[in-house]
Amino acid sequence: MGDFDNAFPEYASTSKLDDLRATEYGYLDDGGHVYLDYTGAGLPSRSQLRAHAQRIATSAFGNPHSENPTSTASTELIEAARTAVLRFLNASPHDYAVIFTPNATGACRLVGEAYAFGYGKRLVLTSDNHNSVNGIREFATRQGARVRYVSLTPDLQADEADLNLALGRGHGSRPGLFAFPAQSNFSGTRHPLEWVRRAQGGGYDVLLDAAAYVPTSRLDLRHVRPEFVTVSWYKVFGYPTGVGCLLVRRDAMAGLRRPWFSGGTIWGVSVQGGWHKLLASEAAFEDGTVNFLSIPDVTCGIDWINGIGLGLISCRVDILTTWMLQCLAGLKHSNGQPMILLYGPPAGARRGGTITFNFLAPDGSVVDERAVSRDAAAAGISLRTGCFCNPGAGEWAFGLTRKAIGGIFVRRALLRRGSSRPDMTTVDGYLRVVGMTTGGAVRVSLGVASTLADVEAFLDFAERTYRDRMPDLSGLVPRMNC
Repeated sequence: MGDFDNAFPEYASTSKLDDLRATEYGYLDDGGHVYLDYTGAGLPSRSQLRAHAQRIATSAFGNPHSENPTSTASTELIEAARTAVLRFLNASPHDYAVIFTPNATGACRLVGEAYAFGYGKRLVLTSDNHNSVNGIREFATRQGARVRYVSLTPDLQADEADLNLALGRGHGSRPGLFAFPAQSNFSGTRHPLEWVRRAQGGGYDVLLDAAAYVPTSRLDLRHVRPEFVTVSWYKVFGYPTGVGCLLVRRDAMAGLRRPWFSGGTIWGVSVQGGWHKLLASEAAFEDGTVNFLSIPDVTCGIDWINGIGLGLISCRVDILTTWMLQCLAGLKHSNGQPMILLYGPPAGARRGGTITFNFLAPDGSVVDERAVSRDAAAAGISLRTGCFCNPGAGEWAFGLTRKAIGGIFVRRALLRRGSSRPDMTTVDGYLRVVGMTTGGAVRVSLGVASTLADVEAFLDFAERTYRDRMPDLSGLVPRMNC
């Protein structure tokens, strides 16, 4: 503890968060939880939950697609939430529209299905995008666009030289859409937001996935002006779930073409005439009835985070992340072998509060991440294992080559003809074929209610469970996905 105090004297200035942990997030300690999965989901404060209960218990709210009193009450709160989102991201309502979606995935789908890719246009993506962004390539290729991934460096940062090549025009191709995460949900890598302007200078529109970034960092849309921004609010402040948003620059929204219409999105439609006209506002992208009982909780959550101070949260998360990285790097077995194989950049400005790694056994072999998940759960620790819906970062982290992965389909075809090749019908069989020694990694992530005690509890668990011990692999269930 003394080393920590000497190394990070500024930690004392974040003591307000310890007070909030005891009161607003006291259910963690009451239940014996060590919560280290903030990249998976944030946590709600008790004040947020009380505010929700108070609001719906004392007022009546109806479907907003009407002019009656309860409908008007819902509409007013939804519009107030749009305003709160714009203020939180310092965006002008004249420049950006806020479209509420079920999550960041829903926001990505809206862009994918409505963006005008066209033959010869380019979709450029960094290799560490979440699958919700990767999925846009299916819309792009169906319209004749060319997909180009930017390679990663050994510490899982995007290769700047390859990025410049990818954003070039290529052989007859045209600029289209460039998509990247402000912060990787796999490695915690923070990519330079200056890339937005660089890509736009080359004629690209930009989709910025901010889901893992905004819980601990300020995004200023008057300074950084991507055409599209995706956010999941439960990752920022825990509640409500099922509400995300797509922020669209209004000049870019005019170029989107929805492939269908639904309830709530149209100005008018005719069955016999066979025509329809979409609304001119963001409502044209909000299919059906929005989650009108939960969207107002976005305003409450934003007020909650603003009341704490995003700078304070960022300061604490940065300190705890740096300390945990240092401590993990120092873990060794008695024979001198390291206990940790870290993926991603070291501590510093280019990373956020997400740490991904694998435990190593005394003989240097990788500890199966399923064993870590089981052991951590038994110790009351919530963390995440796998590839975290980020296959590209996983492929680079685990050293998978394009040749190894590309050959899978040939092997699968051989299997169907009765070949004696390894079983490709299971995930574990797939991993054996491509030569992976593990099916994924271990991810711990920090957030608003994280404390030094959480970090120390995890480090103590790591030493007690894996130092100088070969892992217990009995009873591990088959992997369901990778």
